[in-house]
Amino acid sequence: MTQPMPPISFEFFPPKTDEQRATLEKTVAALQPRRPQYVSMTFGAGGSTLSYTLEAVRELHLRHGLDAAPHLSCMGGSRAEIRELIETYRALGVKRIVALRGDLPSGMASFGDLRYASDLVEFIRTESGDHFHIEVACYPEVHPQAADAQADLIHFKRKIDAGANGAITQYFYNPDGYFRFVEAAQRLGVDAPIVPGIMPISNFSQLRRFSELCGAEIPRWLAKRLASYGDDVEAIRDFSTDVVAQLCRTLLERGAPGLHFYTLNRARPTLSVLDRLGAID
Repeated sequence: MTQPMPPISFEFFPPKTDEQRATLEKTVAALQPRRPQYVSMTFGAGGSTLSYTLEAVRELHLRHGLDAAPHLSCMGGSRAEIRELIETYRALGVKRIVALRGDLPSGMASFGDLRYASDLVEFIRTESGDHFHIEVACYPEVHPQAADAQADLIHFKRKIDAGANGAITQYFYNPDGYFRFVEAAQRLGVDAPIVPGIMPISNFSQLRRFSELCGAEIPRWLAKRLASYGDDVEAIRDFSTDVVAQLCRTLLERGAPGLHFYTLNRARPTLSVLDRLGAID
């Protein structure tokens, strides 16, 4: 008997051009039948694409009827600016926020009034009570700026203690690392669900660049196998789909509470993984 699919969610980035909007529209249309629990919308460094994020969230929420969760950063913003944005999302009917520290844009000298994601979570709770379901980020392979793994865990726990409801991980390809992280967090007293972030693979060069920036590890065996396919796009897609689908299957079989897909505004890689995972409706 087929088991019901645990909750899934999709991450998009805000389109800036008509062409990007058309691409996102097609992607949303293709993914919406999979009935995501919610979809999230990113922003640029220091909220540099903030107006695009708001516009995209409004479109997803009002026109598509999706539970759209904007990413909200405290980096570079004042309390008044963040308060205004929280109220704007609340008035729009948004019920979920992904609260992040974010990155300081180049050339910006001030971190803003709130320094850490835990400060932002606490501020959202102070301003809006329990109106928002708040997700935060965590890093099974350790945040690249953390002093060490234990310090990173303590920072994560502060975000949960500040009022976050759950967490989404950075993507990874080693399931054992995820489960070790979850167990370590639970030993510290974290009982919020920790949902694994999943990055389907369609372009190895792009994945390698992303991974270098965010500190995600591509296992050596996987990197070597992907490199061996050269420019054979279809072979890379087929092999990668198998790898990521097996990763998802392992995570779910061992108790992961759901899956959060980093779509990069493309439907095909995520749909291929879901189909191979046996999640066809």
